[in-house]
Amino acid sequence: MSYTLNIRGRLMDLSEPQVMGILNVTPDSFYDGSRQQTEEQIALRAQQIVAEGGTLIDVGAYSTRPDATAVSEEEEMERLRFALPIVRREAPDVAVSVDTFRPSVARVVVEELGADIINDVSGGNANGAFGGAQPTDVEENPAMFRMVARLGVPYILMSTQRDVRSMLLTFARQVQQLRDLGQKDIIIDPGFGFGKTLEENYGVMHSLEQLQLLGLPVLVGVSRKSMIYRLLGGSPDTALNGTTVLNTLALERGAKILRVHDVKEAVECVKITMQTNSKLSNSK
Repeated sequence: MSYTLNIRGRLMDLSEPQVMGILNVTPDSFYDGSRQQTEEQIALRAQQIVAEGGTLIDVGAYSTRPDATAVSEEEEMERLRFALPIVRREAPDVAVSVDTFRPSVARVVVEELGADIINDVSGGNANGAFGGAQPTDVEENPAMFRMVARLGVPYILMSTQRDVRSMLLTFARQVQQLRDLGQKDIIIDPGFGFGKTLEENYGVMHSLEQLQLLGLPVLVGVSRKSMIYRLLGGSPDTALNGTTVLNTLALERGAKILRVHDVKEAVECVKITMQTNSKLSNSK
């Protein structure tokens, strides 16, 4: 199944999966290789993502790792006001996503700072990924849903559900809410590492293909996460090989966007998977 995203009037074709490079302007992200805080660091990271074949850059100013220090809205906004102009300068042709759960931040980064996509790990929960509502709750017309629909930019909707069946039910309700508000481009993210045990994470990966029943592009973000090094041993620093394995499985199960720290390796993964699938199709 092929999809397109409307990025400020330009269509991004997802018939070939795309790679989103992570650029964190935080001091405490779980993988220290993703932290960029000075102008030079941000510029070099943006250049690297483009040079290695990334077509999207996801900028985060609020760490969502377990036990991360809470960041005020003012601090999050200050970091983004500093970083986004640098990213735009260094990567003018790349779609820029901002990782935030705050509607007010979403408005500023889109209207004033040129962000193209909102990536919301909270699934519309204004208190953050785990604050307030239970994962099974679906708030009536969350503020973030109303905001992205008004802004008219693609929206990445993440789930903290523990299994694909529950995800399908909740996603279906949330997507209908978004459609009723006029939201067009929706990307769904199963939320690996959010609210799930090790076994549940792998259960979601096993059944990932079922998310295609929603008829929406799927984003997968497993890069260097604990589901890898808790199984294999090591740390985020040693989890690149496991990341590549999981990215390959995700592509085979229909993922259209890979959100990664290691762009070159993910781009190679896409190319090999696409070539293999092309050969299989031609041999039938």
